[in-house]
Amino acid sequence: MKTNSLTITYLSKVSFASLNGGDKEVDNIVTIKKVTLDNGDQLPYLSSQAVRRALRDKLEELGETISPVATASEDKGAAKTQLDPVKYIDDDLFGFMDAAKGKDAEKGKATVRTSPVRVESLLALTKFHEDLDFGTNYMAKKIGGQPNIFETEIHSGIYRGTILIELDRVGAGEGFEKAGTLPGAERARRIIAFLDAFQTMWSSGRQSRFLADISPKFMAAACMRSKNPIFLEAVKTDRTGQVDVAALQTVLADYEPFIQSSVLATQESVFGKAEGVVSLKEGFAAMKQWVNTYYETV
Repeated sequence: MKTNSLTITYLSKVSFASLNGGDKEVDNIVTIKKVTLDNGDQLPYLSSQAVRRALRDKLEELGETISPVATASEDKGAAKTQLDPVKYIDDDLFGFMDAAKGKDAEKGKATVRTSPVRVESLLALTKFHEDLDFGTNYMAKKIGGQPNIFETEIHSGIYRGTILIELDRVGAGEGFEKAGTLPGAERARRIIAFLDAFQTMWSSGRQSRFLADISPKFMAAACMRSKNPIFLEAVKTDRTGQVDVAALQTVLADYEPFIQSSVLATQESVFGKAEGVVSLKEGFAAMKQWVNTYYETV
């Protein structure tokens, strides 16, 4: 079995935030997105779409040229990027789809690149307790109206997310038919740029009043010989709020035949540093080394 992927499950700590707006408003209450469990508990989350947006914005902030957005090829269709993964890192890493009309009786054709970077929503590990932030907009009073009173749902807790990168598909496959697969050095550079964006990720949404840091503070990562997010459900905290490292060691043992390399890393100021866990700096350095080694051999 050849190495083909990199999977990362991570924890972010949010002390006071309203990360992602929901689709419903009750009276003057601005809701957040939540998923309901079988027992009725509701867990807030930041959608995978918002996580991808945060990563794309961070890539641009760090100096990458992002694919400009254009109008859809079809009336009332979704806006599209330039659909050029050879030139643009986000078209390569995050993929695209553009549906075009067919002529006469012909069916329309779609230009598609399936994203080699798979992203899970950032899901809270602690339930929503119906906390609300009370606010008043006094701007209306300045023009003779009444202050607008509103409330916003807020949450505090640990959030867990997962990313899986298909190393064999970055810089290759759909969209590269004419140009051919990119050189290994450029493929490695793009993933290392992505890892830098991930390490410093933040969401621009709702940050004016609810500044929150969604970058990883703990992560379990593995360079895999089989594409599988092995840590997706396994990264948890105990009653003291610390990461259950012993449970992660069992995951590493269970999937040992499929793991090329692995690392557990933490920001010690947020989570304790148990035996076998390194600093975030060391963890990201290890992943970058995996990437460079992989593309030197393909």
